[in-house]
Amino acid sequence: MSLPPVPLKIHRSPEALVITWEEGHEGVYPYRMLRLACRCAGCREEMTDRQLLDPAAISPEVKAEAVELVGSYAIKISWDDGHDTGIYTYEYLLSLCPCQRCKQPAPES
Repeated sequence: MSLPPVPLKIHRSPEALVITWEEGHEGVYPYRMLRLACRCAGCREEMTDRQLLDPAAISPEVKAEAVELVGSYAIKISWDDGHDTGIYTYEYLLSLCPCQRCKQPAPES
């Protein structure tokens, strides 16, 4: 059983949330991508996980106003569009990591 991921560092840049997962592994998460990936009850249907949020309603310039730690397993982002109920677990964020390393297919055994 592996330990859940825990970032070394999280910081806001003007265009993205930057998460350092380990030495040499940094994910740059564009804000709009993260806003659209919100899994709160207002953005996703609880039973089916169907997206309720209309992507057209989210500005391409949406920004994170604040990022707060939630225990030792997640972050909560307050968005400049007024939304602030989503919790992003570290495991979920790692699954969304847009870096080249994470986008490569796993080697076959």
